[in-house]
Amino acid sequence: MSDFTVRRIDAMEGYYLGAMKRARAELGVTSFGIQVLDLPPNLEAYPEHDHAESGQEEVFVTLRGSGEIELDGERVPLDPETMIRVGPGVRRKLWPGAEGMRVLALGGVPGAAYELVPVTELGAPDPMARRP
Repeated sequence: MSDFTVRRIDAMEGYYLGAMKRARAELGVTSFGIQVLDLPPNLEAYPEHDHAESGQEEVFVTLRGSGEIELDGERVPLDPETMIRVGPGVRRKLWPGAEGMRVLALGGVPGAAYELVPVTELGAPDPMARRP
């Protein structure tokens, strides 16, 4: 029996007001993190962060559009021809360009089993949604 899952990105469940797609959960992946970020043009609100506490490293691949990723204060161009790996302790922030960008983010902790993050599960509440 075949074991595969096919999903269109635009049909995937989103969170953070739809800017992030729950790609890992939609595809049934349990061995590493995978999200798709749809960032509007010239967005400045993407949070600067690191993963020093969890030890997670990430790989970023731009699927469409372009922009930059700021790594410990240094900006590096992001486009569909570039892949970037970021270690856990590096501060990172995405800066989409004039046409916005769609980014595939892959993550995991080197040498450790992947632990599911509750907000990435299908049906989890959107942390940005207004509560009554």
